Parts: sequence; structure tokens; C-alpha cells
Amino acid sequence: MATISPSASPAMQEAAKTPGASPLGATAAAPARYRPSPLVIFSACLVLLGAGGPLLLRIYFVHGGQSLWLSALLQMIGWPLLLPPMCVSLFRGRRHGIANLLLPPRLVGAAAVLGVFYAVSGYVYGMGSQALPLSTSSLLIATQLAFTAIFAFLLVGLRFTPFSANAVVLLTIGPAVLGVGPGSGRPAGQSSKAYWVGFCEAIAAAAVTGLVLPLVELAMERYGRRTGPAARAPPPFSTVMQVQAVMGAAGMMVCLLGMAIKSDFGALRAEAAVFGLGKTNYYLVLVWDAVLWQLLNLGTVGLISCASSLLAGIMIAVILPLSEILAVIFLHEKFDGPKGIALVLSLWGFASYLYGEKVQKKQEAQKTGDLELAAH
Repeated sequence: MATISPSASPAMQEAAKTPGASPLGATAAAPARYRPSPLVIFSACLVLLGAGGPLLLRIYFVHGGQSLWLSALLQMIGWPLLLPPMCVSLFRGRRHGIANLLLPPRLVGAAAVLGVFYAVSGYVYGMGSQALPLSTSSLLIATQLAFTAIFAFLLVGLRFTPFSANAVVLLTIGPAVLGVGPGSGRPAGQSSKAYWVGFCEAIAAAAVTGLVLPLVELAMERYGRRTGPAARAPPPFSTVMQVQAVMGAAGMMVCLLGMAIKSDFGALRAEAAVFGLGKTNYYLVLVWDAVLWQLLNLGTVGLISCASSLLAGIMIAVILPLSEILAVIFLHEKFDGPKGIALVLSLWGFASYLYGEKVQKKQEAQKTGDLELAAH
């Protein structure tokens, strides 16, 4: 009798046990379905919870905040929040040897370098957020998905499909709509030069982010300790937290150095005194912004480690509608025609990516089933 693989679907196992039954017919009747792991779902929820980070950062600038390095620091400084759950996770897994659960030295070094890149991305993102309305900057930052796809193709061998190519085109056209015609997406009273500088800064931040995400995936694959069959399974979430902690610590050091050079530390007290929402709310905005950005960052690294950089880029793009709604509700930003068109095109691109992923997973499941049938 043929041996049945434990990974085979229940229908295939039943077909193999029943004389005269057709395994191929059983597979066709009950095709394998792709279900994301709990860690992927948890990471996606963290990204959604962190959607308020960009909103609070825009509130900081709207009500008198001026420090770009502080805006970048807010995106990095929340990493100590990971220390308690990380220690608990390592303690619970101590029977496997805590040394075996710590990051390999080369992965620590790679994560530190990537943290520096991410700090630069946060600084440039702050420049764009300072110059543009949140709804506009969010649409421009959404182009990181196109950059992520391109860099993932170059670095980790992402294969383009008609759906992903369609999404890249749509995500390129969507932000371009914001620059069509005089004043499209530009706040009243802002000069054309200042608008276009902020436009380019937001695109640059998207490009750097799109580079960092595949580099994190590449570092996890190349320098991670897991080998053999275990390498195909998601890593422990303690590994995810360690990678994010190293990236956050390295990025924080860069931001603190930038603040020291710009003498921003002495200006914070004066900035709090003239903040439009009051001194107490100034510090509350900073604290909660750091917390929300940390949730967003941890969820992003979790998606990269447990799935792919492409899925992380998709989830970052998914928070775009949330940013749009929050900006209109809390900041009373105008939602005009060009932004509406850009939003529709961007959402169309996201839907194309998601549908393409579903089709690809179904094809991979079908190939796996065919190979198992051929083997038995």
C-alpha cells in the first residue's frame, strides 16, 4: 500500500484508502486552500492597529512641531516595549537553550544596518509629512508597494504575474494624478515649489521603505540560524521581536545623533510651550505616536519573517484608506477629486495584488497535490 504523506489533504488520504477511488477526482472535489498562519494574522492586526501613527505624526506638525529628527525618532524609540514580552518568550523556551534562541551575530549586524536605513526613511517621511496633508502623503507613501515589488524581484527572486504588474502600473499612475493640474492636492497658501519638494520627499521615503522590506527578508533568509525543513516554517515570534528591537535601537541612535547635531533637545521644551493643543497634549502625542509606530513596525517585521516582504508591503498599503478617513475626520482635510481618483487607482492596485496572491497560492497548492499523487 502506498504511504500517505501527513501533509496530504483529508480527501487525498481518504481516496488512497478506498479501493477504486480516484485520488485525482478527490483532489478536484476538495482543492487545497491557503490559510495564513496565526502569526501572520497577528502581525497583520498589529499593522492595522498602528495606522494611527501617521495621523499623530501629522498632528504634531500641524500644531507647531518642527523637529524632523524627532519625527523620525518617534518611529524608532518604541522598541524597549518589546523587552518584557521578549524576555518572557526566551524564558519559556529556555529548555531549548536560550543561546539557540538568540539572533546569530551576522543577523544582528544586518538588522542594525537596516535600522540605519529605516531611520533615514523615517526622516525623509517626516519631511514629506511636514509639507503635505496626511491624505496626500499617504497616497504617495503607498507607492512603496511598487518599489517593494521591484526590489523583491531583484533581491529575493519575486516572480511578477499579470496581477502584480497591473498593480505596479496603477500604483504609479495613482500618485501621479495628484500632480496633474494646478493645485491638485496642494493645500491653500502653499507654494508650488514647497508642494513639489514635499511630493518628491514622500516618493523618496516610499523608495527607501520599499528597499528595506526586501532587505529584511533577504537578511532573515541568508543569516538566520534555521536550516533544513525548519527553514520553511515561520520563525518563533521571539526572533521577530529581536530583529525589530535591533533595528529600532540602531535607528534610535541615528536619530538621537541627528537631534544632537541639530540641537533639537534644547528646543523641545520651547516647542511644547507653544504647541497648539497644549503642553500636556504635546507629550501625549509624542508618547502615543511612538507606541503606535512600534506596533506598525513590529507587525511589518512579523509579516516579512512569517510570510514575505510583498505581503508586508500590501498590509502597509491597506492602511491607506484608514489614514484617509482619519485625516478627514480628525484633521478636517479636504478630500478633492484628484485624491479620490488616486485612492480608487491605489485600491484597485491593492486588490490586484491580493487576487494575484490568491491565484498563485492556489496554483502552488495544486502543484503540490499533483506531485504527491505522482509519488503515490
